[in-house]
Amino acid sequence: MRLLLPALLLLLLAAPAAAQPASGLPEPVIPNFWDPRSPREPVSVPPGRTVRFLTSGDFPPLHFLGADGTPTGFVVELAREACLEAGLACTIQARPFETLVPALDAAEGDALAAAIRLTADLRAEHAATRPFFRFPARFAAPRAAAAGFAPDAMDEAALADARVAVVAGTAHEAYVATFWPGATRVPFESLSAAQDALREGETDLLFADGTALALWVGGRASEECCTLVSGPFLDARFFGEGIGFVFRPGDALLADAFDAALARLWEDGTYAEIYLRFFPVGPF
Repeated sequence: MRLLLPALLLLLLAAPAAAQPASGLPEPVIPNFWDPRSPREPVSVPPGRTVRFLTSGDFPPLHFLGADGTPTGFVVELAREACLEAGLACTIQARPFETLVPALDAAEGDALAAAIRLTADLRAEHAATRPFFRFPARFAAPRAAAAGFAPDAMDEAALADARVAVVAGTAHEAYVATFWPGATRVPFESLSAAQDALREGETDLLFADGTALALWVGGRASEECCTLVSGPFLDARFFGEGIGFVFRPGDALLADAFDAALARLWEDGTYAEIYLRFFPVGPF
């Protein structure tokens, strides 16, 4: 269920979470995952219950341990605000990522606030909110060449002669092969190797996870070489449904309460404030 590769994890750990966007980078776009027709009204849950959230400390900027050892990150802070909005008392405990779902199933916690894929199989065995974050695919290009790739014209003709770096064997490589068959795919064993190639001018574009690319172009490792162009690409067949809060199957009412709370946090601007705190260079 891990969404981020070890090389990406190292990149995220090196990136400053609260830095301002570097000069020349696009302003962050706040994603909206809420249907305007979805319920916003508070959902009553049995009083006196404390919701025990479980997270992990190794997936910044989504969830990680702060300097004082307290869990934080975009997903964790969103969970805290959703608890307040829903009128629920909550605790948040960090443990290894691979133990999260087993711990939930063993009733060692009531909910998960972590980067766990929402899939049909997961929903068959657990209650969950709607996605509140997705992992878009994006192109990165050298800043000097970015103007040549119009956001609304990334068709086959635009990429016919382009050398596109991808990580071998990923959904991103498959997506390029499917929708831009005329592009020259240049596969690399790791994201860091693909980023190095783009920075050194060995490829024209890099197509990869937008969250990783946003942090890279805004961080020191990129040496301000590159920026995001076009996208985001959100095809669930390739890049998944996204992530939400996950609960045990008997807690569908609790999932509904958090769904409604999340929708209200979007409407009152709280979601945007948390998002910008952890994504100064947005992946969308």
